[in-house]
Amino acid sequence: MQQRPPGTAGKRIFDLVLVLIMAVPAVLACLVAAAIIWFDDRANPLFVQTRLGRDGRPFRLVKLRTMRMGTGDRPSHEAGRQHITRMGGLMRRTKLDELPQLWNVLRGEMSFVGPRPGLPSQIELADCRRQHGVDRLLPGITGVAQVAGLDMSTPARLAEKDATYIGPWSLRRDLALLVQTGLGGGRGDAARL
Repeated sequence: MQQRPPGTAGKRIFDLVLVLIMAVPAVLACLVAAAIIWFDDRANPLFVQTRLGRDGRPFRLVKLRTMRMGTGDRPSHEAGRQHITRMGGLMRRTKLDELPQLWNVLRGEMSFVGPRPGLPSQIELADCRRQHGVDRLLPGITGVAQVAGLDMSTPARLAEKDATYIGPWSLRRDLALLVQTGLGGGRGDAARL
């Protein structure tokens, strides 16, 4: 039987409680945003993409669409203004596009705090994370690298910063990172808005 990292049960309980608290307001906000996205771009408001989870296992991440149809599976640091929809810039700045990931948290594929999940095509990032042991962490909606303003365009630096999150889980640390993100931190989105 595989041993669980220290604090895993506490972190999971925290995630589930927070999902339950946020569920109704998040669904309402997503419904309004989805209608705006559909009218703005005439495209499916949900964006589902394969990402790498704990131990490199792929999973389907769900977000609100902020990029135009046909942009493809490109990392945000490779996206230019022409790829972002009119409402997409606002949603990315306010992190509203991340709300559907509450579903991924509920399913146990993600946590609120952890390293942002990379794309399977980001091989250098996956290798750097594996070298630092970051791949053993559950990916998060926000994390230490995002609050520090790092994005996936610098894989080695990102993996080093993500590695600072490894260790016993701390409720205080997760709450501090969530508050920092809510107050405008978490600018690790390199899409040129």
